[in-house]
Amino acid sequence: MVRARPYVVAAALAGMLALAGVVLGRIYADALLVQLVAGAAIGSVGAGLATRRLPSWSAAPVSTVLLIAYVGFGLKVAAGHAAVTTPFATMVRDSLVNGIPRLLTAMIPVESTPDTVVVPMIATWLAGLAAVEVGVRARRVLLGTLAPAGLYAGALYVVGPNEGAAAGPTLGFAALAVIALAISARRAGTPVDVSDNARARTLVGSAAGLVAVIGLAAVVGPWVSGQVGAAPVDPRRYVEPPQVDSLDESPLNRISGWMLAPKQQLFGYKPETAYTGKAKTVKVRLAVLSDYDGVTWRVGGVYRNAGRVLPEQAPIAGADLSEVRQQIVIEGLTGRLLPAVATPTAVSGARVAYDASTGTLIRPEGLTSGLTYTATSRVQAPDLNMLPGAQSPSGDAVIRYLAVSDGVPDSVRRLAEQLAEGNGGSYDRALAIQEFLAEHYRETADAPSGHAYPNLAYFLFGPRGQGGQEGTSEQFAASFALLARLTGLPSRVVVGFDAPAAGGEVTGGDAIAWPEVLFNDLGWVAFDPMPTSDDPTPVEQDFQPKPTTPPTTPPQTSATVDPPSESAAASAAPVEAAGGVSAGVVAGGTSGTLLVLLVVAALVVAYLRRGLRRRRLYDGSPDQRITGAWLEFTDALRLAGQPVPDHLSATEMASYAAEPPAPRRGGLLRRAAPGAVAVLERAAPHKADRKPPEAAAGGAVSETAAAPGPGSAQAVEASRGEAAGTDSAPAPLPPLPPLDQLVEALNTVGFAPGAADPTQADRAGAQALAYAAALRERRSWWRKIWWNVHPGPLRWHR
Repeated sequence: MVRARPYVVAAALAGMLALAGVVLGRIYADALLVQLVAGAAIGSVGAGLATRRLPSWSAAPVSTVLLIAYVGFGLKVAAGHAAVTTPFATMVRDSLVNGIPRLLTAMIPVESTPDTVVVPMIATWLAGLAAVEVGVRARRVLLGTLAPAGLYAGALYVVGPNEGAAAGPTLGFAALAVIALAISARRAGTPVDVSDNARARTLVGSAAGLVAVIGLAAVVGPWVSGQVGAAPVDPRRYVEPPQVDSLDESPLNRISGWMLAPKQQLFGYKPETAYTGKAKTVKVRLAVLSDYDGVTWRVGGVYRNAGRVLPEQAPIAGADLSEVRQQIVIEGLTGRLLPAVATPTAVSGARVAYDASTGTLIRPEGLTSGLTYTATSRVQAPDLNMLPGAQSPSGDAVIRYLAVSDGVPDSVRRLAEQLAEGNGGSYDRALAIQEFLAEHYRETADAPSGHAYPNLAYFLFGPRGQGGQEGTSEQFAASFALLARLTGLPSRVVVGFDAPAAGGEVTGGDAIAWPEVLFNDLGWVAFDPMPTSDDPTPVEQDFQPKPTTPPTTPPQTSATVDPPSESAAASAAPVEAAGGVSAGVVAGGTSGTLLVLLVVAALVVAYLRRGLRRRRLYDGSPDQRITGAWLEFTDALRLAGQPVPDHLSATEMASYAAEPPAPRRGGLLRRAAPGAVAVLERAAPHKADRKPPEAAAGGAVSETAAAPGPGSAQAVEASRGEAAGTDSAPAPLPPLPPLDQLVEALNTVGFAPGAADPTQADRAGAQALAYAAALRERRSWWRKIWWNVHPGPLRWHR
């Protein structure tokens, strides 16, 4: 029995370590983690047991060499299991560096990949080494169980609230600890010291131990009892998940850019399962936008690193289920968002992060041309015959999909009330909104981007022929979702593509956005508000905005009017002066007074303008100063007689400012969207870029951005040539200063409020002042004077 005691204790310790792997393996998608942890437990305890008769200093080096070998073996097995093709040395380095954050940010169920198994393997081996050295070599079994107990507690902490109570493994862990302690107890027949000193020491030690136990129970007991029913803390909330930039957070802004380049190849779509449907296209989802703040629809998701297996969505009762496997080959698509048929349940070929609440996929490293991956999607087709009687949920569970921020235009609210009137059912209201949009609006590929409140109000009620009542799927889907929320329907916007059902290239012209409404027992149902006719009915025929307050009728008065009397006529006749100051003196004095008043007014305006510029550029936070610099830039264009069209993004406005369009004879350039001015003039950051770089910098260029204007050398020299009556053109003027840092700063304010720094604000202000000064120098002498005393900037942005 004495000889077998070390082996029994070692076996108990190894079993305790393996049970920690069983607890942790509950959040893994497969059993590989449990197997690797059990191997590490047996290897570390076995190595310690084999070297127990060697000098104690030799145990650690031997165990370390074996640990390195075992970790390399385990990573190789995990890489093959997860189909990781990264070179072995790179894979090992990446796993060791990023093992802990990836384990804590991984989507549950966690796939057994090299970077999610390396930390449990190493921790188990080190705990086993400590346990066998203390419990077997030093024969302090109770202290030796502390290392397995710490590993077990760490496994429970990592699992957190994502699994239920581990009652079975915990009882097994306690049983193994009892066995190890029992086998190490003193055998019967062993001599015992029964002297008085020994008895006294035993009594004192027992009393001290009893007091310590009672005190510990009194102090810790209430806290332990309070934690029994509490939910465990999830350590993942302390780790920042992968982040995305503004274009990936709101890809709805990219629709107009893709529509301007309809032949640009974005990705290839190849179904690997036989397609049995009748439709020629299949919708490939890019992102689900659930949050709207009156300016931008956003994903608003929390991405977690995921393996090949993704969490499955809750099944819909009575829905037809089908599995779609598709291969995606990225070509011209940029950003981080990964397209896939809804809803993906597995992805292979690319490391992904996943937002479980929306089903949106990203690749944290970003997309690259040639990236190829395979997605497996679970498609649920609910019984749409149940729609007419279906109702939408309400309450806190769907508050996210019903939220509407302040500032909704009154005309939009009245339209929502009109569409909801007489439609008590949820489906009836959704259908009324869909039919209204489909029958009254026109789809236009080159419509400007934007879905803030002013943009949608102009889309819904703006005059035809001037940009109103026409747009891309961006405006149709955003308007539907907003009207749906105003009528009490939980809604969201989805951005994706119409891909060829049989496979093929997906281009910019295939980009589309559509709205979805949530119904009880049916889930999210897509609607199609796109036009059904090339000649839509004018909105004015079916919707007349009601005035906010009814007009008052003036009181009726008698229609008879007495003719003026002769005395009144006589009194109204001019009175001839019988003498006094001459007319010349009066005229001269009046002219002098007016001149003095004009000079004083000009000085006052110039002083106020200077104070306004100083407050804009040097007072307040960096965000406020950048906004002020943008206002200085737009004021300079307006002072030059060329206000910027409202629909342009910040990058487009910078391109416009470099060569703004020339004014027409007899007036200023007609505004493209007079109803949407408030976005820029009330809050300049809202003018941040709303188009992807490929749409703003490349592809088709609009006439607005291409025409020469007052700041350009062509317009200035043309006007000089006309004034001189000659055909000769002087040497061209130098180009206007760049605005790249101003645009970059504005985009930072618009999409990452609070992230700008004072240096960025200084650069933005310097560029705005340099541009304004250069634009002023191209004016004639009297226009330069008028530039400094023009009162417009004092009232334009009130």
